Amino acid sequence: MDTNFRKIDIDLYDEDVLLESELYDPDQREPAQVVADAKAKATSVRTSLSKGDITGALVTALESPPYGANVEEAKNLTLQTVVTILNSTKATDIPNVVKSLPPDAQDTLMKYVYKGMGMPGWGDVSGSVLLGWHEKLTEVAGTGCIVRAMTDRRPI
Repeated sequence: MDTNFRKIDIDLYDEDVLLESELYDPDQREPAQVVADAKAKATSVRTSLSKGDITGALVTALESPPYGANVEEAKNLTLQTVVTILNSTKATDIPNVVKSLPPDAQDTLMKYVYKGMGMPGWGDVSGSVLLGWHEKLTEVAGTGCIVRAMTDRRPI
C-alpha cells in the first residue's frame, strides 16, 4: 500500500489557508523588551499592592498584555502578577474593583481568569478565587465579556 500521500502538506497548495500570523497584528516590541516591560509592571504592581491600591495594580497589570509567539516568559510573569492581585483582593472588594476597570481591561481580565483556570496547580492559582472573580466580572461586564475573551485571536 502506498503511504506517500500522507506526507504531502496540502495546505501548501491551498491559497485560502488562514495562517495564525494573519489573525492579529504582531506585537511591535522585541521579546526582550516585552519581558523587561513585564518585570517593570510586576514591580509597579507590588508597590501598588503594598499601598493598598488594588484597582491601580490591576489596571497596571492589564495594560498592553504580552501576546504572540516568543514571549512565553513575559506571559507567565504577567499571569503570575495578575493572579497575585486576584488572590490578595478581599471578596467584598471585587465588585467595586471590577466596576472601576475600563471595558478593555475587563475583557483582558476575563482572559487571564480563563488562562488561570486552564492551568490548575500552576503557581498560586486558586480555583475558588478565580471562580469568584469570574462571577463578579460576569455580573458587571455581562456575558459579552466572556464572548470577547473567547473569540479574541491574540493569545495571552
